[in-house]
Amino acid sequence: MDRITQWVSSQDVPTDLTIRIADSIFPLHKAVMVPRCGYIRRAVAAATKDPSAAVELDLSALPGGADAFEKAARYCYGANFEITARNAAALRCAAAFLDMQHPADLARRVEEFLAQAGLRALPSAVTVLRSCEALLPAAEELGVVRRAADAVALRICNEALFPTRTPPGWWTAELAALSPASFQKVITALRCRRADPRVLANAASTYAELALAEVLADPRDREDQRALLESVVDVLPSAADAPIPAAFLCRLLHAVVTTEASAKTCRDLELRVAAVLDQATAENLLGVALDGAGERVRNTDTVRRVIAAFVERHEASSESRRSRRASLSGGAELDPGAMEKVARTVDELAAELATEESLAISKFVGVAGAVPKEARASHDCVYRAVDIYLKTHPSLDEIEREKVCSVMDPLKLSYQARLHASQNKRLPLQAVLSALYYDQLKLRSGADGGWDTQTAAGKARAQARADASLARENEALRSELARMRAFVSGMQPSKGSGSSRSAPAGKKASFLGSVSRTLSRLNPFKGGWAKDTASIADGGRHSRNAMHVVKPKRRRFSIS
Repeated sequence: MDRITQWVSSQDVPTDLTIRIADSIFPLHKAVMVPRCGYIRRAVAAATKDPSAAVELDLSALPGGADAFEKAARYCYGANFEITARNAAALRCAAAFLDMQHPADLARRVEEFLAQAGLRALPSAVTVLRSCEALLPAAEELGVVRRAADAVALRICNEALFPTRTPPGWWTAELAALSPASFQKVITALRCRRADPRVLANAASTYAELALAEVLADPRDREDQRALLESVVDVLPSAADAPIPAAFLCRLLHAVVTTEASAKTCRDLELRVAAVLDQATAENLLGVALDGAGERVRNTDTVRRVIAAFVERHEASSESRRSRRASLSGGAELDPGAMEKVARTVDELAAELATEESLAISKFVGVAGAVPKEARASHDCVYRAVDIYLKTHPSLDEIEREKVCSVMDPLKLSYQARLHASQNKRLPLQAVLSALYYDQLKLRSGADGGWDTQTAAGKARAQARADASLARENEALRSELARMRAFVSGMQPSKGSGSSRSAPAGKKASFLGSVSRTLSRLNPFKGGWAKDTASIADGGRHSRNAMHVVKPKRRRFSIS
């Protein structure tokens, strides 16, 4: 074969084999190509039975195209060419397609190059993996993709343990050249090698950050942006494998919502943000709520779903934890302050959203009310958000203002906040009266010392006592009213006697004083907007854990 190749190359021998690949045409010789390429040998035999006849073959399906075939033909003719990380995968696929079975065939030469040089360093391994993206599925069937991805993962793990360059995380930028599908294969290989979760998080965050920068740099092609972001979200590792920072996830969620990605992608990213919501700030969530230009509030529904998902997740975890305690008395403790921290963040966010003049009441209430009221130890922050919203929207009527105030409990305000609320003309009347009524109850119950509200049992007992007391007072009022009817009916026939009028006058005065005292003890908000006085947390614990209300003594009044 070497002599034939030299003879063909040295003399002007007419070609008898034409290879066409797309727009490229290669005039070759059957005497050189047929012995070394099993595919061409079979194709020539099927095309003609005359050994001397010229044959034309179309090899447009060859992996790697005309460039790979040109180097394969050079190899058959004995010409020199260079195997690099960029063309190694294409040459390996072309050799397999052409079925080059020569003892010193091209496939073996490529395998030697990959083992000794191509996959020995991270940059070259990434280059090989990237070149495989245009060679699928051939490169995957030959195992080149798997070997390249595993080599990339191995070099990343080594670099994370023993850095060879500065800064230590330089390798994360190398992955930016990969497509989302190739990046997913690297993440899978890292998991198989049990890489440190921080390595996974750094790789995923940097890759998604660069992809996001590419999307934001060219806002014209919305379709390509949407496809890229959906692919990036799909390849992100789970929160258990690699916790990605909440700030970045919020930015990515804003980009996904702005580009109108699929509902599946949006929901997946919302759940990811909800899993780390206790690490997010009000500024992060505000970025999600703003429009693409970052000027107007548009995506409050997305923020509300994220908060609701966190609340649901927290409640499910709490229930699971209680069940585990009952059965196993073990397991990891939940963060008791996560819900309270998220509540503070939501209150700060609501205060920022309240300044938007076009924000509907339902949108404001949906965000501020997404966190349960009992999650807040104090309602001062949410009261501030409510006050800002009422100040920004002064044209609201009484019913609308009551709806805005429904997200807070006036009985959980601090003394300073209650003092401010009692003088706030923007609040609806019921909120003002509730604040005033709370202070009146505090004064009448012994100034901060009479209520046991520190535990759920104490709250229940206090509420039961309050209900029983109100029931007794209502019964006393009905008795007084019945006595009044009887007294009035008894006065009708005795109008002519002057002496008989003096005694009923004394009874009447006594009766009116009794009714007045009874009415003063009634709760004016029974069944109304702020009737739950058992949730007040400002007072101290009574020595007997019970609510003690000092009632005025009944005295007899006489008119002399």
